[in-house]
Amino acid sequence: MIELRHLRYLLAVAEEGHMTRAAARLGIQQPPLSQQIKALEGMVGTPLFRRLPRGVEPTAAGLVLVEKARLILADVDRALDAARRTARGEEGRLALGFTSSAAFHALVAALVRSMREAAPTLSLSLEEASTLELIAALRDGRLDAAFVRAPVARPDGLVIAHVLDEEMLVALPDHHRLAAPALRRRALELAALEEDTFILYRRPSGPGLYDSIIAACQQAGFSPRVGQEAPRLASTLSLVAAGLGLSIVPASMARLETNGIVYRRLAPPIRLFAPLSLAYRDEVPEGPLAALLRLVESHRA
Repeated sequence: MIELRHLRYLLAVAEEGHMTRAAARLGIQQPPLSQQIKALEGMVGTPLFRRLPRGVEPTAAGLVLVEKARLILADVDRALDAARRTARGEEGRLALGFTSSAAFHALVAALVRSMREAAPTLSLSLEEASTLELIAALRDGRLDAAFVRAPVARPDGLVIAHVLDEEMLVALPDHHRLAAPALRRRALELAALEEDTFILYRRPSGPGLYDSIIAACQQAGFSPRVGQEAPRLASTLSLVAAGLGLSIVPASMARLETNGIVYRRLAPPIRLFAPLSLAYRDEVPEGPLAALLRLVESHRA
């Protein structure tokens, strides 16, 4: 059976035009090389080299085989390089999801940019959805990883890797009594919102955030009056800007710079933080996913 080493020996002899020089180039002795070329000629069924007084030259059949061997070896090298690039996460496909709030966090944007810069040929697809929708997409194999606000319980078959905790801010309509310019730099006591109407991110979409807000209000001594539940955090802010109530959102949402909204920090001891996590299937990470996890770890460090 002809092996790749036979084709490499063939090319070396053809390019050097001399058995001894080809053997030195290959790092082997000349007699074994001559034996391998004779074995290759036996497998092909015809002489591949014409012996000259000071070297060798390919026969007509040898020239054809040399040309084809060069193409075969180039294809093999390209295939090996592609496999290595995929293993390093530089090629292949990565389907990445994120919640609407995670999309605005500087870390997520930096990670996507780093992936694109490190692997320009990587097929990178992005999908925005709720945490529960992203979890379902991971289980179905439609996504490889997703930035989520941690769900109430760890889903079976998935890894939920904590990335960071993000401070949450109170989003107030700019005409609200607590949004006056003189008050904006001060931290806000959560108990001061007892009489207000809350607009929250719909619980089935983000149970972790919803429940943490309710629990914090109860810790402050009241049960919030929820007037509206929005399907996306961005739409929550639209309702706040319209004056329908206030909300508590991750600080990165303030990057939207929505007109008609004033953001205030919460005063200790009751402060809220939104965990940002990376979810992926509970398997050994490979290729682009492994590269993403390395990037996440480096940014955390």
